[in-house]
Amino acid sequence: MAVGLLGNKIGMTQIFDESGNIIPVTILKVGPCVVTQVKMKSKDGYDSIQIGYGNVSSKSLTQPELGHLQKSNIQPLKYLKEFRTTEEDEFSIGQVLKVDSFSPGEFVNVRGKSIGKGFAGLQKRHNFTRGPMTHGSKNHRAPGSIGMGTTPGRVLPGKKMAGQLGNKITTIKKLKVIQINSEENILVIKGSVPGKPGNLLSIVSSD
Repeated sequence: MAVGLLGNKIGMTQIFDESGNIIPVTILKVGPCVVTQVKMKSKDGYDSIQIGYGNVSSKSLTQPELGHLQKSNIQPLKYLKEFRTTEEDEFSIGQVLKVDSFSPGEFVNVRGKSIGKGFAGLQKRHNFTRGPMTHGSKNHRAPGSIGMGTTPGRVLPGKKMAGQLGNKITTIKKLKVIQINSEENILVIKGSVPGKPGNLLSIVSSD
């Protein structure tokens, strides 16, 4: 499959394989997604497919969003996302893409927003080693030196420091598809994915 699908995280659980080993898995509700636009290099400068996911009321969308979908006679959709592809000829506006685009044993990349953990210190955010806790030390969780006293006499960009942890777009690569339920649009993959239950995710086949 050249393009990916959108879905929501349901939660984590564990299952047993044929040998009786426990496999930690994440349950995803994926699709169905509708092709809302087909872009071609000759007209738009590049080849891609835009898909929509999540039926909503027309009151939830702006007039430009409604106009974009009504132009193709597509029902209001909450999320739109583009995927680059070289197989745009295989897709048509209004085509429905379902979870059976994937197959058990396949590897996928899952992209979404990670759980936000607020302002975090260096030990939690960057796995810094803390200072000694005894013998009069006053450097327990402090960063230590963050720059030079002279030349260049400033803190260099990119220095690892305390700050916001999580709440950013991240990708988990090469997660194995364990099971697929086409009737319920359920995808079971090995391992964990970004975000809390209900989080919007993009699922793409690994190259």
